[in-house]
Amino acid sequence: MQKYLIVITGPTGIGKSKTGILLAKQFHSEIISADSRQIFREMTIGTAVPTNEELSEVKHHFIHSHSVTENYNASRYETEAIELIEKLFVSYNILFLVGGSMLYIDAICKGIDEIPDIPAEIRDSVKHQYKTGGLESLRLQLKKLDPDYYKAVDLKNHARIIHALEVCLLTGKTYSSFRLNRNKPRSFKIIKIGLNCDRELLHNKINNRVDQMITHGLEEEARNLFHLRNLSTMNTVGYREFFDYFDGTITKAQAVELIKRNSRRYARKQITWFRNDPDVKWFEPQEYDEIKSYIEAQIISD
Repeated sequence: MQKYLIVITGPTGIGKSKTGILLAKQFHSEIISADSRQIFREMTIGTAVPTNEELSEVKHHFIHSHSVTENYNASRYETEAIELIEKLFVSYNILFLVGGSMLYIDAICKGIDEIPDIPAEIRDSVKHQYKTGGLESLRLQLKKLDPDYYKAVDLKNHARIIHALEVCLLTGKTYSSFRLNRNKPRSFKIIKIGLNCDRELLHNKINNRVDQMITHGLEEEARNLFHLRNLSTMNTVGYREFFDYFDGTITKAQAVELIKRNSRRYARKQITWFRNDPDVKWFEPQEYDEIKSYIEAQIISD
């Protein structure tokens, strides 16, 4: 029997979790989270993890399942999530993938290229170069080692440049050679639902959610993680701004405003990313009946 993975995605703060839970209950199914930060058990408030009540309504996977101290990435997520999905499809015909982490969703829907694990000594060496020589030194080295990727990468994105250099230095090959850009075959069909709304309304939603996070104790949660601030996993909106406040470089009020601004910027990035996917069917969050009917129609048409 044909199996279906229903993807519920969209910008931060739009209401993906709520819609996913409603649909999973309606279709008597389970949810696989596609949020690259909700996966970490040390983060709760700043990552907007579903409440205990919401988690009790529908079985969720990849929520608080790993630690921020782990070297976790989209490639590992693909391996673990696909294995889980195949097991769950023994019992279900429909499953829900809910989240807004772009690479995590692509990892499940398209597959990502197999990138080798980077040893600590190479990672530390590149980090040291970044600290001492700055981003420009990394750009120049990347241009020499992999001119093709240099032309394609966002030259302001230090994380991507660092990762590409790490692969080049480890393998002696270009990072481009690992980016095959071919979709991996899946045993299930994928139906993609995108949630969005008026930009001003979305920005208000995001600002209000940040205010709620502050009220619920985000500052204390960030302070408890301050000693881990140098981990790449902690380079997360809602935490890094408070880390700067704890370091004394900005005020608390500035930290809160930066969290709101950076969350809005991330939302715009998500919208742009998913808008480029022609397979995504867009709805507003309140159009639950329309979403449900669309899913049913897609299944029936098969």
